[in-house]
Amino acid sequence: MIILTVPITACRQDMHDQPRFEPLEKNSFYADGRASRPVIAGTVARGQLNIDDHFYAGKINGELVTTFPFAITKEVLSRGRERYNIFCTPCHGALGYGNGMIVQRGFRPPPSFHIQRLREAPVGHFFDVMTNGLGAMYDYRDKVAPADRWAITAYIRALQLSQNAAIEDVPEEMRQKLIEVKPE
Repeated sequence: MIILTVPITACRQDMHDQPRFEPLEKNSFYADGRASRPVIAGTVARGQLNIDDHFYAGKINGELVTTFPFAITKEVLSRGRERYNIFCTPCHGALGYGNGMIVQRGFRPPPSFHIQRLREAPVGHFFDVMTNGLGAMYDYRDKVAPADRWAITAYIRALQLSQNAAIEDVPEEMRQKLIEVKPE
């Protein structure tokens, strides 16, 4: 058995240990002495050309958008609820009143999503705050993908509606069912 392994190991070419530049390492090959090369002007890495300002910035011509960049479906709301529960409830709480566990432990509370100013805020506001941060809230740009930020925004709108709904918001055919159900 040992006789067979000796010739096999002699054929090893060490392709896993190729000469290469390490990031931030000095290198005399280039005139500037850096191994890391600057990005070529005017180029964009594949998958990084974010030209849809509505989707990637929540703005059009510098103004916050009032519409979503895609249709809001049950699946989008479900994803938004899942992401909201992961990233937002520690501060904002399950219903968005700004009473999450972090706040209960003494940290500064965020504003309730149910105050008039935020109920009237354009949807682009919530997307922008998640993207860039505001006040004590830091940005989630690198933690939450743009589609998920929009899904969370849709879920925040659903929370706002659920906590501030009036009987007039219920379709006519459903109102009668609500009136018939009497709490005991």
